[in-house]
Amino acid sequence: MPSITPDLGYTFRNAALLQQALTHKSYAFEHNLKSSATNERLEFLGDAVLELCISQWLYDRFPTLSEGKLTQRRAALVCEASLAAIARGLFLGKAMRLGNGEETSGGRDKPSLLSDALEAILGAIFLDGGIDAVRPLVERLFSPYLTQPAASADYKTTLQEILQKNSRETAVYEIIDTTGPSHQRLFVARVNHQGKALATGEGASKKEAEQNAAKTALEKNCNVFT
Repeated sequence: MPSITPDLGYTFRNAALLQQALTHKSYAFEHNLKSSATNERLEFLGDAVLELCISQWLYDRFPTLSEGKLTQRRAALVCEASLAAIARGLFLGKAMRLGNGEETSGGRDKPSLLSDALEAILGAIFLDGGIDAVRPLVERLFSPYLTQPAASADYKTTLQEILQKNSRETAVYEIIDTTGPSHQRLFVARVNHQGKALATGEGASKKEAEQNAAKTALEKNCNVFT
């Protein structure tokens, strides 16, 4: 059974859930385990649990913020970079069960694997102790990141600020579809970065479609930005 730092502040009643949360698919493959033994399903659940906890926390903490600004703050809090940093603080990299390939390629410090493991653990705690067990842990772990400057007034600006932390290339928007009569157009925009499509969005104007594409990219937890 992998050991984990006491900083987690939670004792599992069902220790098997913690073991599953720390089991990467590469380990399961090399040890002929079923796919259900990996942390992928727990990660899926933990992602939703984390979003709920952060959303309620921000909703209660900032009663005057608009929906847009709450979304921007949430995106900044739960992006892959933040999740990986928190996971490192919990020493999850040392506790993960990895296959030899991931082990030798530096998997214990990969942001994607660390963030996935953290989300899987949150999912495991939810199953083990319910939302009331997860909420205080989320607030404790993410409180240091709440002091980040408030996000900008629009999604495109916020997205660009995040991208520029790691790249000099700007986001590129393109209208990929237009439907409806001339008096009731519906535009579909796609936002690209470094030749990769990040997200799409719809709107009654080109600007609105671009804003919604940026919003969707932000709501994908910033995984594409690290």
